[in-house]
Amino acid sequence: MFGLINLTQLQRLVLGIFVLLLVDIIWVASAELTKYLFDEYKKPFFSTYLKTSMFLIYLVGFIFWKPWRAQCKKKSGVYDQTDSNDGSSERLLSEPVYVPIKFDDKNSGHESEDSTSLGNERAVRFNSVSEVRQLSESQAEDAALARLSYSATMRAEEARLRAMSKLPIEHVAKLSIIFCVLWFFANLAYQEALKDTEAGIVNVLSSTSGLFTLVLAAFFPSSKGDKFTLSKLVAVLISLGGVVLVSVGDLKIEQFPWGAFWSLGGAIVYALYLVSLKRKVDNEDKLDIPLFFGFVGLFNLLIMWPGFLILHFTKAEIFQWPTGKEWLYLVANGLIGTMLSEVLWLWGCFLTSSLMATLSLSLVIPLTMLADAFVREVKDYNWEFYVGTVPVFLSFFAVGVLSHYENWDPVLVGLKKIMHCITRWRLEVRLEAGGQVSRHPLGRRNSTNL
Repeated sequence: MFGLINLTQLQRLVLGIFVLLLVDIIWVASAELTKYLFDEYKKPFFSTYLKTSMFLIYLVGFIFWKPWRAQCKKKSGVYDQTDSNDGSSERLLSEPVYVPIKFDDKNSGHESEDSTSLGNERAVRFNSVSEVRQLSESQAEDAALARLSYSATMRAEEARLRAMSKLPIEHVAKLSIIFCVLWFFANLAYQEALKDTEAGIVNVLSSTSGLFTLVLAAFFPSSKGDKFTLSKLVAVLISLGGVVLVSVGDLKIEQFPWGAFWSLGGAIVYALYLVSLKRKVDNEDKLDIPLFFGFVGLFNLLIMWPGFLILHFTKAEIFQWPTGKEWLYLVANGLIGTMLSEVLWLWGCFLTSSLMATLSLSLVIPLTMLADAFVREVKDYNWEFYVGTVPVFLSFFAVGVLSHYENWDPVLVGLKKIMHCITRWRLEVRLEAGGQVSRHPLGRRNSTNL
């Protein structure tokens, strides 16, 4: 995406961290809009359906972006690469096109006069049209590459291989159908949890998505950065502990919170969505992310609408048309908090790792409270909030360092050193004890002999 194939691993990591932090800031603004919206319009299914369907706007890119249209036309041509295998050179050329020829009247007149003056019986008669045939697309590309310099040829060959590795439109559409359902239910679960459960409980349980991502990525790795290490596990647990401290002020459990099931379910589905997509597509250059989300919006619009009927007639969520003000909040939240942020977030996931992208979700909680503290001048936060913010941020950057140094596990190295020191100390104690036991009988023998 954006032609960043030449970046080093460290540059990709730094850029990915910057993108994920930018997404967190966007999500903080989106959370503020959601607070205002849910005070007046508590319809989780409708808001999730609308915001997801707005991804459909990305498909307008077919009008302006030529490579998308070119992918659609690839298989519509009469001749392709397989046509050249039958040994017929005619197959390499397109159908003839006849173009009128413009003659210079003066030159043609002189030639005719000369020919009549010489008394030639034969006269050259030119056709009034010319036959034009074009090489096939692959042959024309090879001919163009043959005329380039060596360095230009290598760059063009890299660009061609990169284009060939990109998933075709039909494969992107198939992926979108599968992940459309996962993405929709992950977001719906979070919205449903917020409707009936305290925000602190929802935030704590939703942050367990990092733990599920770590486990799933270990079983279904897409890159070396997804390898399970003790250091990553400790970082995830530290982040979870920080979220608990940050949200301890909102943890008011008077009765069993049924929204906890929605929170845990959303965390599991979100981790499954991210790890599965990263497993299918291991590099951002293979997937056109806006095109992918465009199809997600299209299939969401076509598949999920029966949910309105089911929820309305079961009275789980009675359908109600939003007011003008509510429409404004919904559309603004969908454009900024969903359309823009989700594309950037998935891109940041490809640049870093699935675990880092998941842990970035936990940063939204302290950032939102910091925004309330500095923008709204809210001063009701206790000391647990300020103490818990530190490990949340530290664990995020620690996972970034561990993703860069893929084979480095400092926690495991430290445990090995501790075990080595304990084993050595116990061995020294045994040797000292054994030396004392062996000296006493010897000394007694020496004394008796004297």
